[in-house]
Formats: sequence, structure tokens, C-alpha cells
Amino acid sequence: STRAMSRKKAAKGKGSSKSPKASPSGGRTVMLVGDSGVGKTCLLVRFKDGAFLAGSFISTVGIDFRNKVMSIDGVKVKLQIWDTAGQERFRSVTHAYYRDANALLLLYDVTNRASFDNIRAWLTEIHEYAQQDVVVMLLGNKADSPHDRVVKREEGEKLAKEFGVPFMETSAKSGLNVELAFTAVAKELKHRTMKEPDEPKFQLQQYQQKELTLSNSFVP
Repeated sequence: STRAMSRKKAAKGKGSSKSPKASPSGGRTVMLVGDSGVGKTCLLVRFKDGAFLAGSFISTVGIDFRNKVMSIDGVKVKLQIWDTAGQERFRSVTHAYYRDANALLLLYDVTNRASFDNIRAWLTEIHEYAQQDVVVMLLGNKADSPHDRVVKREEGEKLAKEFGVPFMETSAKSGLNVELAFTAVAKELKHRTMKEPDEPKFQLQQYQQKELTLSNSFVP
């Protein structure tokens, strides 16, 4: 749509000059990264608007971002979610944003082997450019396409375990685990901000596994 195009153009201007201001009132920045075409924009649109971005659309140019306020355990948490371009030519723009991100959702496409094989390179970049305590979660997207799948769930789990990051499979099309992924990250960020000295540490991986088990128990 024209509005979407203008938003992309505006985002291009932002990305090429200076980063958007960190969200106010204790807001946290969540950055979507991964190869071009893995579904980062679709995941964001599904989470933000509850809709699936069907058909062809313009690839993200530089950086686009949207705000969403979530209610986490009765506390409002504002997320500023940055959607990044996966193309190689925009990688330097993406690098400039890593240091400002509180959390990174790293996506690959379960129907695209190359996007999974590139995850190690993405994790290396994250280690090099991001904050030391950045929250990272690995997402295997497009899990609604069983016939086109080329990356097994077990492969994603194994890689995530190797790097010590939480993992889940998602689908922007069906909505599978989209809300859960952002909620888990928001819970972790909220806990870090408000943690009392004697409060037990919030374990993102344990929470995510528990919630996944609960959600899967409703699947026929």
C-alpha cells in the first residue's frame, strides 16, 4: 500500500542517518535479525496487528520500527521493535543498531536450508556488535509449511543448545508461538529492570519450555 511504502521510505531515512530514540518510560528495544526472506516483517505485523502480510511486499530497506505496549504480570512494558533488512548490502546499517538493542530475535526459515546455515554467522556478528547481556532467542519461522520443510525442529534445538539460547518454531501465517516469543522476551527484560535482590532469577528458557508445553497440549 501507499502508506506502507511511505513508511519504508521514512524508515530508510532514519536508518541512513541516526537511530530512532530509545523508547521512553523504561521502554526496551527488540531487534529482528536474520537473512532476507525469513519472515521478519511478517512476524512483526502478525504480532503488532494480528494479521498476516500475504503476497509480495517490499523488502525492508535499512531499518523500520514499531511500538507495542504489552502487559506483563500487571506491568506495562513498552517494546520498540526494529525490523532490519537481511540483505548483505544493508548489513553495515544493521551493525550500527546492535549496540542499542536489549533483545534480539534471530530468525531462520525452516523451508530454506541456507538461512539456517547462516545462523552461526549471525550469532558471531551478534557476539561482536551487540551488548554483552543482550537477550537472544532463536526462531525457526514458517513452521506452518510441513511439506516444504527442510530444517528439522531437532536441528534448531541442537544449535540453540550449543549457543545457550532459547529456541522455538513460529509461524507468522498461522500465528504459532508469535505472541509467546515476544512475551517471553518482554518477561525477561521486565524482570531484569525490576528484579528485587532476593527474587529468584527468571529463567527465560524454563518459562518458554513450560509455556510451549502448555500451548502444545491444546494442539489436537
